Amino acid sequence: MTSKANIRVRPKETEQEIDEKGYFVRQKNHFTVPFGDGEGKLPVEAGRYRLIWAKGCHWSNRASIVRELLGLEDAISINLVGRGKHEQNLGWEFVYNENQTDPVLGVQFLSELYANGDPDYKGRPTVPAVVDVTTGKVVNNDYVWLTNYLEHEFAPFHQAGAPDLYPSELRTEIDRYNDFLFDNVNNGVYKAMFAQSIEAYNDAFDHLYRALDSIEERLADSRFLFGDYVTDSDVRLFVTLARFDTYYFKNMGPLRNRIVDFNNIWGYARDLYEIPAFKNNTYLRDLAKSNGDTSTIFIDYNTRFWAQIDYEGLWSAPHNRQEKSADPEHKFQTRQ
Repeated sequence: MTSKANIRVRPKETEQEIDEKGYFVRQKNHFTVPFGDGEGKLPVEAGRYRLIWAKGCHWSNRASIVRELLGLEDAISINLVGRGKHEQNLGWEFVYNENQTDPVLGVQFLSELYANGDPDYKGRPTVPAVVDVTTGKVVNNDYVWLTNYLEHEFAPFHQAGAPDLYPSELRTEIDRYNDFLFDNVNNGVYKAMFAQSIEAYNDAFDHLYRALDSIEERLADSRFLFGDYVTDSDVRLFVTLARFDTYYFKNMGPLRNRIVDFNNIWGYARDLYEIPAFKNNTYLRDLAKSNGDTSTIFIDYNTRFWAQIDYEGLWSAPHNRQEKSADPEHKFQTRQ
């Protein structure tokens, strides 16, 4: 569908997204036209779109979880990208497919689909990316709202009895809390990992742990963030928690606490992991795998112990979170 000229070297965050004080300032999403009815919106149609995501990327992982939770597998197709070995970093590639080529879209690199959507695009080709299979163009990469579109605009294609992750009576509160999670937790870990000044790092670190402390307190008497049932906010928090002790810790500097050191948060994370859509879309061992340098005296933790750690066992350990719910047998509220 595209020319190899559309394969582009991936820009580096530490060169393109750092301000004058050393703070990481994430690039803005480029394809933000919303899904919905009416002029100027992307039509909501079953079979028209393909969701591209990556195991390591929590921004895209939450979309893959919500897609499965809602039973949208037949309405929206899906594929994974990863990193291939090249002389230069060419970004996300369809490394899990034969000939490293997406069988539906006929391309090797995500950047080709971004170029289809906008030939002048100069930013990082990111996931999640929603591609219109009729044109081969990326039409939406707006992780901020994508799960909400799946929950609301794509409701006609939900499976019977699908959970209501974005209930109308909580929508304003969920949006507000999602902003808090983005700034302090979801993007907060990246603010610390990409910080290029100690001032920026300390600021991100402090905001992150203040947020985690507040979440630990919030979960003391509540099974999930908004009470007895899983909402969109829980998906957004979970994907960061799943990566914290398995991967992020390597680049976070001296940790005040691991996730396993927060009694309520750790039990909450395991409670969510029991749900098939969460477990099926969370590749813990892949997240933790390291290709570290083994020629030095000091070898990183994941390289030394990756094969010896029972990630599935750790995340499947019993918990008592159901005791905090007035409806302990159910984790979801269905749409009224």
